[in-house]
Amino acid sequence: MIPLRDDNPTARKPLLAITLIAANVLVFLYQVSLSPKAGQLLVYQFGAIPAVVFGDQRLPVQVEVIPPVLSLFSSMFLHGGWMHLIGNMWYLWIFGDNIEDAMGRARFLAFYLVTGLAASAAHALSDPASQIPTIGASGAISGVLGAYFMLYPHARILVLIPLGFFTRLIYVPAVVALGFWFLFQLLSGAMSSAQGGGVAWWAHIGGFIAGMLLVGLFKRREVHYFNPRRPHYDDGDPW
Repeated sequence: MIPLRDDNPTARKPLLAITLIAANVLVFLYQVSLSPKAGQLLVYQFGAIPAVVFGDQRLPVQVEVIPPVLSLFSSMFLHGGWMHLIGNMWYLWIFGDNIEDAMGRARFLAFYLVTGLAASAAHALSDPASQIPTIGASGAISGVLGAYFMLYPHARILVLIPLGFFTRLIYVPAVVALGFWFLFQLLSGAMSSAQGGGVAWWAHIGGFIAGMLLVGLFKRREVHYFNPRRPHYDDGDPW
């Protein structure tokens, strides 16, 4: 299932979600402006390397520019290619507006960073000896998906379903679309150790679970779990 949009409108413009998308795009444009060697160096400098984060390895002095723990945050704004970037930003655009609306901008930013940190930690713990940098916003965005799953499971998601030479567009409840997505991450994560690959499945899983568990700490008090649609706010405070 490829989500195209939801039918869950918001009370306010998702300014923070737009800002996060813009920040990721600008960082990626800087990445692609570099030479291949400089681009690879940037990934090692600011990507999250499990063995370095846990202190088992250390980057060369001329490469290390930030404390290893900060790479868990900086890695959220790097991407490995146009499709990696577009896929992540598309999910953030579809689902992030409602979560920003449900939390307010400041709490949404904190939630985004905290679940991104949890996702990076989950990936690092899945292979603590790995010396491969992990980059991408998908862990934090998985946290957004976990929050959406808890707050708006009945919202309808328009999805594209490829069927060989044919495709079909249908609306499905968010609980189905996101539940299918999470099941795919679990199955892929379970097979990743044997098959290898370049996708941080456990970051997706960890981010999603963190989003489900932490949404209650960040949402507005008047926002309830399992809403079919977004609530209306009367306080006028976007933060």
